[in-house]
Amino acid sequence: VTLYGVFTNHYSAHGPSHCLLLELLDISVSELLLHSSNQGCSMWMIQHCARDVLEALAFLHHKGYVHADLKPRNILWSAEEECFKLIDFGLSFKEGNQDVKYIQTDGYRAPEAELQNCLAQAGLQSETECTSAVDLWSLGIVLLEMFSGMKLKHTVQSQEWKTNSSAIIDRIFASEGVVNSAIPAYHLRDLIKSMLHCDQGKRASAEKALCSPFFSIPFAPHIEDLVMLPTPVLRLLNVLSDASLQCEEEYEDIVEDIREECQKYGPVVSLLIPKENPGKGQVFVEYANAGDSKAAQKMLTGKIFDGKFVVATFYPLSAYKRGYLYQNLL
Repeated sequence: VTLYGVFTNHYSAHGPSHCLLLELLDISVSELLLHSSNQGCSMWMIQHCARDVLEALAFLHHKGYVHADLKPRNILWSAEEECFKLIDFGLSFKEGNQDVKYIQTDGYRAPEAELQNCLAQAGLQSETECTSAVDLWSLGIVLLEMFSGMKLKHTVQSQEWKTNSSAIIDRIFASEGVVNSAIPAYHLRDLIKSMLHCDQGKRASAEKALCSPFFSIPFAPHIEDLVMLPTPVLRLLNVLSDASLQCEEEYEDIVEDIREECQKYGPVVSLLIPKENPGKGQVFVEYANAGDSKAAQKMLTGKIFDGKFVVATFYPLSAYKRGYLYQNLL
C-alpha cells in the first residue's frame, strides 16, 4: 500500500497523535470470500491475488522484512492500479531482529509462530526464530480458503491437520462440493502445498513460488469478478441489438447517446463498441479514474436503454488497452 505522508493531529482528545495518510483501496479478500461462500473464488481471481501478493512479499522479504499478519482482511484491491495490495504492517519486523513476540492472526498463524506465542505467554524464549516463511504459510491458507470458499480456522487447528495436512488439501481439491474442482487445478494445489510445509525450512520462498506453473495458465474472469473488482473501465451489456450494429446510422446515434449518458459521471477517455466477436455488441467505456467508473456502474446498472435493462460491470484496464476482449461469461 502506498504511504502518501505523515502528519500530527494536535487536536486529539488524548493529546497529539501521529497519522498515516494512505491511498484509498477497495474491496478486501475477506469481503470477496463472503460473496463466494461455499463456492470458492474463480481461478482468475485466485491467480491474480496469488501473483500480486507473492510479488509484494518477494519485495518485502528481499528488503529483510516480515509482514507477520497476512490474512484476507489485510489484502485489498486497488482499482486504480488493478492489483491486490498488502496493508497493516503493525506487526512487521526486521528478520533476525523480531521485537514483537505475538505475531499473526489465529487461523493464519504458522506452526513456529504458534509455538513462539505459547512460549512467550509462559515467559519462555523460543529457540527457533520466526522468518519470512511465516508469510508464505498465511498466504497458503488464504489461497486455500479462496479456492474452497470455506473458512479453515478450525480445520488448520485440528489434530488431523497437524498429522497430515497434505491429505486434507487433497480432499478439498477433490471435493464434489467445490465448484472449481472441475477445473484442472493441480498446479494450484501443489503451489499451496509448497507454502504449507510444517517445517519452515522446506517452505517455498515468495520468489520461488512465483515460478509455479500455475501462473502460466491463462484464465478469464467471471462476470462476478468484473462486478466486484472496480477498474477505470466500465463494460455495458444488453445494450445493443444485432440490428443496431448493422445499421451504420443507427449505430452512430447510439454511440453518441451512450457517450452523452456516460459523461454525466466523469470525463470519458475512450469508448469502444465492437461490431464483431469477441466483444460484439458490448460497450467499453474508459474513464479517467476508477472513482468515476464506480459512480457510473452504480447508476447505470438496471437502467433501461432502448427498452432493455443494462448490465454494468467493470473490465480489466490492462486487457482493454491491449485490445483483448474476453468473451461474455454470464
